[in-house]
Parts: sequence; structure tokens; C-alpha cells
Amino acid sequence: MAVRRLFIYLGIPFIIITAVLGLFISESYRGDDSVAGMATGDTVSVELPADEKAAQKLVKQQSRTLAKLKPSRPYIVIDTYSNRLYYRDKDKIILEAECSTGHGAELVDSLTGRHWIFNTPAGYYKVNSKLKQPWWRKPDWAFIEEKEAIPKKESERYDAEMMGDYAIGFGDGLFIHGTIYERLLGVSVTHGCVRLGSEDLKKLYEKVTMGTPIYIF
Repeated sequence: MAVRRLFIYLGIPFIIITAVLGLFISESYRGDDSVAGMATGDTVSVELPADEKAAQKLVKQQSRTLAKLKPSRPYIVIDTYSNRLYYRDKDKIILEAECSTGHGAELVDSLTGRHWIFNTPAGYYKVNSKLKQPWWRKPDWAFIEEKEAIPKKESERYDAEMMGDYAIGFGDGLFIHGTIYERLLGVSVTHGCVRLGSEDLKKLYEKVTMGTPIYIF
């Protein structure tokens, strides 16, 4: 594939370029712990000219643009296809972990017509919060999914166990967090957030700082 050869030639990790060029976040999206939405996007391709000099010129032009995409600090990559999370720098993988991401199914409320599509959206994010002992505020869809009445009391929405010991926020309602269903890690079963096992989550929580880049594809 020409675009892949170009990125490899430039010395930029293809996994990062894939995530950045796949930047297509739905404006209405909220994650596992709020309401979930849907992301769509376009593909981007770069073809190398057959002429060697022209190809070298294109490489130089693109290198200046793509160099701006190279993270200058450790970053997180989330592969939603294989359900793997990587915390790495430009030279090595610091932490690799099995995770769970959005299952992609649609939920429709038969009474109101509201609907949700539970994807983990691709794109570029940054860590914007770090929480210990987080509580999950159950959104309306969580009750609709379980065929339960939506509570009128706010206090009936909170669950102290579902998110584990730590949560790393990276979007409006999006988190990397723990799970009581660790046996399902590696399977796409979430409503948009990214789940990690308790040991991997603790290590990641201790390593990342505010503003850490996150690339999802």
C-alpha cells in the first residue's frame, strides 16, 4: 500500500497516522458513562509517484506536515479492532494491555424513539481527568437496556462498583476505567468507554499525566 510505504519511509509509526487520519468524532457522541453516539469518517490516501525524484520531493513535503503529528511525549494508542491498548513513547512500548471497547450495537427506546449506537469513536484525544474510586452515573439508556423504569431520584442513578478503582477521562463522558467483568476483556462489549483489567489500569493511571495524547482507531 503506497500510503503505508510513505509513512514507514518517513519514520512515523503507522499506528499513529492511522488514528490521526481517522479523526472523525461525532459531535453528539458521549461515552460509556453517559449517552453514546456514532462516528463516521472518510479515508485518506497518498500515492507515491513512479518517478524517483518526484517521489522524493513528495516525501520531503509530506515529512514536514506529518512530523507535526509525531507525539513529543508518551502517548496511548487504542486498537478497537483487536481490543489492545498501548502506552508507549517513540522508541518502545511501556505498557501493553488487553481491553474492551464499544460493541457497536444500536438501542432504541420504543416509547420515545430515542436511539443510541455504542461505539468507541476513532480519533485524537487527550487525558482531561483522573479519578480515584469513581462512581458511575447511570444514564437513561442503562435503564432502558435493562427494561427498567428510569428513576426520578438522582441518587438512584449512581453505582460505586461498575467503573473499578480508577478512571482516566479523555472526552465528554469517555473514560478508560476498570470493570467487574474482567473475563470479557478482549471482547467488544462496552457502550463506548475502554475497559481495562485492574492491574493494568492501576499501572496506566500511575503513568499518565493530564494532557497525555490518546489515539483511537
